[in-house]
Amino acid sequence: MSFHMVELITAKRDGRRLTDEQIDWVIRGFARGEVPDEQMSALAMAVFFRGLDDAELSRWTTAMIASGERLDFGELRRADGEPMPTVDKHSTGGVGDKVTLPLAPLVAACGVAVPQLSGRGLGHTGGTLDKLEAIPGWRAELTNDELFAQLGEVGAVICAAGAGLAPADKRLYALRDVTGTVESIPLIASSIMSKKIAEGTSAMVLDVKVGSGAFMATEARARELGAAMVRLGADAGVPTTALLTDMNTPLGRMVGNALEVAESVEVLAGGGPADLVELTLALAREMLTAVGREAIDPADALADGRAMDVWRRMIAAQGGDPTAELPRAAHHHVVRAETSGTLTTLDARAVGVASWRLGAGRSTQGERVQAGAGIELHRALGEPVTAGDPVLTLHTDTPERFETALAALAGGWTVGPDEVTRGPVIIDRIS
Repeated sequence: MSFHMVELITAKRDGRRLTDEQIDWVIRGFARGEVPDEQMSALAMAVFFRGLDDAELSRWTTAMIASGERLDFGELRRADGEPMPTVDKHSTGGVGDKVTLPLAPLVAACGVAVPQLSGRGLGHTGGTLDKLEAIPGWRAELTNDELFAQLGEVGAVICAAGAGLAPADKRLYALRDVTGTVESIPLIASSIMSKKIAEGTSAMVLDVKVGSGAFMATEARARELGAAMVRLGADAGVPTTALLTDMNTPLGRMVGNALEVAESVEVLAGGGPADLVELTLALAREMLTAVGREAIDPADALADGRAMDVWRRMIAAQGGDPTAELPRAAHHHVVRAETSGTLTTLDARAVGVASWRLGAGRSTQGERVQAGAGIELHRALGEPVTAGDPVLTLHTDTPERFETALAALAGGWTVGPDEVTRGPVIIDRIS
């Protein structure tokens, strides 16, 4: 069956719904290069303004999955031959959000396999693969055979998604990034879930960020996105839940690649900032519940060192040295408080943009990042500050970047006389 692309564009532009056959045709044709970029861009803009209803969104996501391969972990076994359930977690992106690093080995230490296919950062939000590549020798690219072998032997993998998973989404994402359609909730939801469902995990937990440092700045939009993704998971037979979590202020005390690895290791050693530990354990409990292991308390695996053991094995399995010293930036700049009081503002977006400008992130795909660049937060929101105290330390290999980073931070943190209490880290749960 064949259609005319202009007719599909005008149908959606005018608010009419697309049929299953039309959606299948356009996604298949786009993946094959038969639908040109300019016409797919026009359709994406029509979707941006007109949206997709639940049935359209489900079919759109299914068509994107069908554009490539789909992994199957149904035969995954432990060394003793016992079946291993699989569960994955996805975050919509934030500042200081290094949860994946301690979370994957923690859940694996509880007997559940975690095939965590992750990405790189772009703009003010960090990328999991960039963080792990700060570890000497660690590699992100694995073959499917290596992925399956490591899951069976270690129980956890954090790696790049293969090119064969939802290739239509990869092409469409590149267009959305340059056509002003990134913020479309249907396109975000289908992009995330097509890759995650194609990954083949048996259950999914979503961390949907809300606030200034997130792509969803308001709770209403974050809730809409979370609900859409939970429905898509259910439609595909993948039990999915979502937590709405705060991203108005950075998560933890470190922002930047090697800095966040170091803080993740602190969590695995039984320490780390309270907000980071709280969210890591909450997501771990969601993941274990999703595969029927709710009786297991992941806090025990942190306390007795099992999670740290899995971390070391996971890093070593991908060529990394878990005992190696992490890179440190060559230059540092300390920002001090001029007055005494309480840290009344610490804006996540301001900190994220400043870290990006220091070299922790990239402006274009393929640009190299600095492993040691980033920001150390000496005070968290609501903590007391004395005049002269260090509030932030900026790290970079290129000191000429300090000026633009400090400009990004201007107004992003304030000290005042009033007491401030941070809101809850976990806002709500969607199932």
